[in-house]
Amino acid sequence: MTDTTHPSRDKLVSDLKLVVSDAEELLKLTAGQAGDKIGDVRSRLTDRLSDAKGRIADAEAAILDKTKKAAHATDDYVHAHPWESVGVAAGVAFLLGLLAGRR
Repeated sequence: MTDTTHPSRDKLVSDLKLVVSDAEELLKLTAGQAGDKIGDVRSRLTDRLSDAKGRIADAEAAILDKTKKAAHATDDYVHAHPWESVGVAAGVAFLLGLLAGRR
């Protein structure tokens, strides 16, 4: 598999977004709690959430950039080699047809 297709990265980003969302909700729910320790924990969690949001945004931007580069490279290749691309597409379609016909 090439470096430009990483579904696990997309899954990781979406999972991290869920964790950040849950942590923010926890912060909101504990806003009324008093005490030095909980205040300290809330402060550290707020800082870490801010850092995590920045890293998630950076990861999304990197994934988007790699995806765009892969799309441009594919587009350039298809324009440079149109008949080879048609042949590959026909071959893939034929194989998929064979596999679908066996079911």
